[in-house]
Amino acid sequence: MQLRRVRIVGTGKYLPEQEVTDEELNRRLQVPAGWVSKATGVGVRHYASGVETSSFMGARAAEAALADAGLTFADIDCLVCTSGTKEQPLPSTAVFIQQAMGQQDSGVPAFDIDATCLSFLNGLDVISYMVDAGRYKRVLLVATEIASKGLNWSNKESAALFGDGAAAVIIERSAEGESSQIVHASLKTYSRGARLSEIAGGGTRLHASNYVAEQPEPYLFHMDGQAIFRMASRLLPAFIDDMLQATGNQMKDFQLVIPHQGSAMAMRLIRKKLGIEEERFMDITRNHGNTIAASIPMGLHEAIKQQRIQRGDRVLMIGTAAGLSLGGLIFDY
Repeated sequence: MQLRRVRIVGTGKYLPEQEVTDEELNRRLQVPAGWVSKATGVGVRHYASGVETSSFMGARAAEAALADAGLTFADIDCLVCTSGTKEQPLPSTAVFIQQAMGQQDSGVPAFDIDATCLSFLNGLDVISYMVDAGRYKRVLLVATEIASKGLNWSNKESAALFGDGAAAVIIERSAEGESSQIVHASLKTYSRGARLSEIAGGGTRLHASNYVAEQPEPYLFHMDGQAIFRMASRLLPAFIDDMLQATGNQMKDFQLVIPHQGSAMAMRLIRKKLGIEEERFMDITRNHGNTIAASIPMGLHEAIKQQRIQRGDRVLMIGTAAGLSLGGLIFDY
């Protein structure tokens, strides 16, 4: 185990105003009625528009988390953006979130941690060590995602799956005698699956200056959902077994499992493979869609607000990400 004396003191969420229903996407994708619902299990997702940039959404989620914790930005000494999409290649999105919060002269360090869909989970893992060690007193972690801008509408299933939104979490060191702690975390990457989920263009290999409107595919999102499903299905059981053995836990010891809301198929895989009871499984897919790295902190936020977890409850967060990576984190709320 890798115990860290860290607790979550506030959470917040922001969803864009524009709601996009399955029925609207059936028409846009020119598929039969009911196709999108069956393929994605979503129902409603949100798309950012107008002023709703990644930094704008992240700032609103961060402000909600501060209000939830009864804190102000002056109480924060580090801001980390844990997202799989970026507002622009340079500088980091965290810088723009600080600016969007009106804190551009604060001097508070702001930087990004990107592990695609597992960005929040890995950001929490890494930064918790710094909080536990006293390097930072209180850190604001923000996951803000705009998936809708890079969708390839000729790839119908993935185009219908994603939504936009942001979530934020504030962590600080637990006081003596408090039960809140991070118990264990694990990340494994199998780069054999690196091309199964990607946006190939826009970096230094396929620079943005090479973009051609007639051939936009390298600059749009590509996902081989079936191949990811097969690979994750093979790797996930042993990955979870290793985490359980390392901590002496069984699945029944978790009050709640909060997965990355990848897809209806991924959610069924996790529940079936791991034998998780429905009442112990946090599923927000139907009114959010796949919000990339924001999905796990959104699930955490909703679990707290819906009182599905209480202080001292043991919780498992788990997911897969492009790479192909598997990630999990066990904590006592």
